[in-house]
Amino acid sequence: MSKSILFSPEGSDGNGGNPQVSDADVKAIDAMRGKYGAMKDEMAKVIIGQEDVIEKMLICILSRGHSLLMGVPGLAKTMMVNSLSQIMSLSFNRIQFTPDLMPSDITGTDILQESDTPGRREFQFVKGPIFANIILADEINRTPPKTQSALLEAMQEHHVTTGGELRRLDEPFFVLATQNPIEQEGTYPLPEAQLDRFMFLITVDYPSEQEEKRIARETTVASAGSLTEVIDGPTLMEYQDLVERVPVPDHVYDAAVDLVRMSRPGYDNALEWIKKWVTWGAGPRAVQYLVRGAKARAVLHGSYLARMEDIEAVAEPVLTHRILTNFQAQSEAVDSPYVIRELLKTQREAVSG
Repeated sequence: MSKSILFSPEGSDGNGGNPQVSDADVKAIDAMRGKYGAMKDEMAKVIIGQEDVIEKMLICILSRGHSLLMGVPGLAKTMMVNSLSQIMSLSFNRIQFTPDLMPSDITGTDILQESDTPGRREFQFVKGPIFANIILADEINRTPPKTQSALLEAMQEHHVTTGGELRRLDEPFFVLATQNPIEQEGTYPLPEAQLDRFMFLITVDYPSEQEEKRIARETTVASAGSLTEVIDGPTLMEYQDLVERVPVPDHVYDAAVDLVRMSRPGYDNALEWIKKWVTWGAGPRAVQYLVRGAKARAVLHGSYLARMEDIEAVAEPVLTHRILTNFQAQSEAVDSPYVIRELLKTQREAVSG
């Protein structure tokens, strides 16, 4: 791994590695960052703490990705998603996944109804809960693979097929699925190929002691006022287009590719400890999500182009569910986040060394 490939100070555009961004996009990014601040203020009315989780969810939405949330019950996951939908003026549906849930319970079904012509009946499609802008798929691992696949197809294609007819979903469309990490009996864990469809794996931790004291004081009295809409659906889609136009220097592209390739034990120049601990590394989709996530984070943090620090910030949620550790790693208390941190450390050492 060469230092020049990872962090070259020069770019192909002759601007020191900094591609140009138009004046119009500069103004749009500034406006978007202002809206982001307003959204955080609105979320703080109902959610205490969890700023990092909220930011990652917004990065996913701006990148047109989907998120998988891991956390024990009672951490306000549903409230976070519902609140986001309100401040963005988007429709929201929550689907509780259970062992008896059928694909048609998600996508919708044709129902025989009386027609306008007396004595005649016709089938009428009744939309399922998937027809909303933001979907909370609660405990997705509690439903059989056939029903999981119905949701995952909608996530990938942004449409469903019922009765031989293709039906487009509402845009923008974002799925946030949850898994309960402590109750695994009778579940159907998502296989790695399906996990790969989620842009981020976001871990929701317990609040800090101070945050929990605030929760005790502020959520046991009269409720706060209603949330105020900050942006609407068409504006959000404009911001998604804006994020796609954010410039990326060549050395940032190269760093994203190198980081993903280093995670693979079968890579020609694989590190010995990767061969020792990792069964399967991340695929090309991880590179795409690293770059998209870096672009979205950059504009939220006041930059007009993606930077190395943005790649590092989104590396863990992008790669955690794409790096499969083996039994030896588990016996040594090594998990995917630890592997990712070591990979990032190796990249930084390659520069300083």
